[in-house]
Amino acid sequence: MKQAVSILLFCLFGLSMSGQEIALLKYQGGGDWYANPTALPNLIKFCNQNINTAIKVKVETVTPESIAIFQYPFIHMTGHGNVFFSNEEAENLRTYLLGGGFLHIDDNYGMNDFIRTELKKSVS
Repeated sequence: MKQAVSILLFCLFGLSMSGQEIALLKYQGGGDWYANPTALPNLIKFCNQNINTAIKVKVETVTPESIAIFQYPFIHMTGHGNVFFSNEEAENLRTYLLGGGFLHIDDNYGMNDFIRTELKKSVS
C-alpha cells in the first residue's frame, strides 16, 4: 500500500503543491462504472491525512470522449465486466494518455478481458 501511495503522490503532486483533483471515468458497456463508491474517497482521505497531500475530496465524473478529462491528471476506472469505447472515445483517451494523463484501472472482477480489448483501440 505504501508503494502505491508513493506512486500516487509522485504522479499527482510532482507538478504542483496546490490541491489536485481526481475524476471517475464513466464508460459504456454496462460494466457498472459506479462500483465501489467509497474507494476514491477513502484513498483521498488516507493520502491527505498520512502523506500531507491536498487532494480535493469531491470526485468528479467524466466520460472518455469529454474534453473535461484533460482537467484531471488522474482518472480512476472501476467496475465489473463489459467496457466499450467508441472510436471517438478511444482517440480522446489516447490523446489524454499521450499528453501525460494517468488512468488507474481497478478491475473489481471480470473487467480484464474487456478493458484490454478496448485499450488496444487507444493505441492503434
